[in-house]
Amino acid sequence: MKLSHAPLPPFAGCLQIDVTPQPGDNFQQIREGLGRLDPPPGALVVLPELWLHGFDYGTLQGQADQTGHVLDQLRALASEYAVILAGSLPEPDQDLIFNTLFIINEHGVVGRYRKQHPFVPMQENDHFSPADSLEMMADGQGLFGGLVCYDLRFPELARTQVQQGARILVICGQWPQARISHWRLLVQARAVENQVFVVACNRAGRTGETRFGGHSMIVGPDGTILREAGDQGEVIGAALPGYLPGQVRGCFNTAGPRPWRLADKKKVCDLVTLAKTVSLYNECGQRVVFTNGCFDILHEGHVTYLEAARKQGDRLIVGLNSDASIQAIKGPKRPVNKESSRARLLAALGCVDHIVIFSDDTPLGLITTLMPDVLVKGSDWPIDQIVGAKEVLAAGGKVTTIEFVGDFSTTGLIEKIRRK
Repeated sequence: MKLSHAPLPPFAGCLQIDVTPQPGDNFQQIREGLGRLDPPPGALVVLPELWLHGFDYGTLQGQADQTGHVLDQLRALASEYAVILAGSLPEPDQDLIFNTLFIINEHGVVGRYRKQHPFVPMQENDHFSPADSLEMMADGQGLFGGLVCYDLRFPELARTQVQQGARILVICGQWPQARISHWRLLVQARAVENQVFVVACNRAGRTGETRFGGHSMIVGPDGTILREAGDQGEVIGAALPGYLPGQVRGCFNTAGPRPWRLADKKKVCDLVTLAKTVSLYNECGQRVVFTNGCFDILHEGHVTYLEAARKQGDRLIVGLNSDASIQAIKGPKRPVNKESSRARLLAALGCVDHIVIFSDDTPLGLITTLMPDVLVKGSDWPIDQIVGAKEVLAAGGKVTTIEFVGDFSTTGLIEKIRRK
């Protein structure tokens, strides 16, 4: 078994602070915490989520505008102590703001991870945008994966980064005392299931009625807690034995192997079966998205559209016109590809969860049976002319239109092929 031998940081630490309303005081706590920790050169030191201002939504845009300057200050601090610092700050990107975990060394920002799941009960989704990609943070050695607070509850985020090569998982949070048992359990679980070191820094202290739980942790790839803080402001650190990941994975490897065992063709199903499946999705709170089309010659425009549709919710259902319905719409020379082939190709797309073939003139029967949370069509359709829009809106759902990207057309492709 081939295992990576890239050197790990020799030491990891957490600066567990009470994030006050005063950013100057918070930065001073970080500076003083580094002095108390006195980490060796090359150490990784993790700070809490939004450690400089906390969740002060009223000044968020101003905070984001200053993040570049704050990162310069962190670079100077990392250089002074010859360490790697990690913590989240508001990151502006055009008209959006992300809750971003930054990795900083003496050269500046060497990696970043944007929070995937803003925490709705704290209205975080009204102020921060969710990330639109998931990639391991690159620091030159290919070591770090990241999670920000609520992301800890979604194991696939850590697993994806570990499969990309991450060997240390960095977590920063503002996790409340009321659910600190979940924090401790999940931090250990992410270490055990991925066989990586986890360095998780939580906040201490109180804001309003919310008390934060602390219990920052440094956990080994075998689940051993190397160090754990209490529930007050505290600095912790532990040496990271470089041999341990190889030793753990050398015994059995649960982090790497992922053979493809799925049969994508099973995504193609009948309406009765799909309706039962959708009811299960509804029970567990998943948002179901529906769109429809012919998808005769699958091209880049289709795929871009379907990816954008999938981002509107948790499951994407595609209603696919049957061969007979396409002939009725487009004439006897269409479709080019029969319905079984078109369905099979759609099923191979990761953004598509289910395909159901229909022969009616419109997909209204599908829509009223499945009653999706989100109905999606191309931007060339006015909402008041979209089949099923009235019914979905009346049921409390949402209707969205998506711009087509690029000059792509099945009809145009067919004409181009014929000209050749």
